[in-house]
Amino acid sequence: MLKLEYKEKLALKIKEKLDLKNVNAVPTIKKIVINAGIGNLKDNKNAVKSYIEDLTVITGQKPSPRAAKTAISNFKLRQGEVIGLMVTLRGDSMWAFLEKLINVVFPRIREFDGVSDKAFDDNGNYNFGIKDHTVFPEIDTNRVDMIKNFQITIVTSTKDNNEARTLLEEIGMPFKKKQ
Repeated sequence: MLKLEYKEKLALKIKEKLDLKNVNAVPTIKKIVINAGIGNLKDNKNAVKSYIEDLTVITGQKPSPRAAKTAISNFKLRQGEVIGLMVTLRGDSMWAFLEKLINVVFPRIREFDGVSDKAFDDNGNYNFGIKDHTVFPEIDTNRVDMIKNFQITIVTSTKDNNEARTLLEEIGMPFKKKQ
């Protein structure tokens, strides 16, 4: 399990690599946030229900709906309409999801050569998107009505992008190789 490997081996390796004095200063992953925008599907109740079911199966947690804050008439959007879904994973479920993502999902993506190393924000968090939800093993491809995509944010305890990259590299995140 990735969580045990991190605590027993990887944390010490990261501490040495970053030349940190205190073991408590070693960066760790705080949470993983999965967002799905369903703005153009809000009128189709079956599509929204399908999105909720698939995100629940993938994460093991029911997503919370995100409502529009303001009305925008050009987009036929009313205030309070559900335009997105969000799941926040912490603890053991976060580590299990990350392990599944690295060891199962990424290898199943067609023509996958690694994730971008430019997707860090200035707070040490890493963002990337999944364009096809059928790469998750829990999804039954025979009953898929439409391909869904979502955005994943890995929130780390550090504010430095280099420390966050080192953390993710040691955990096993497959970054693109530089040519």
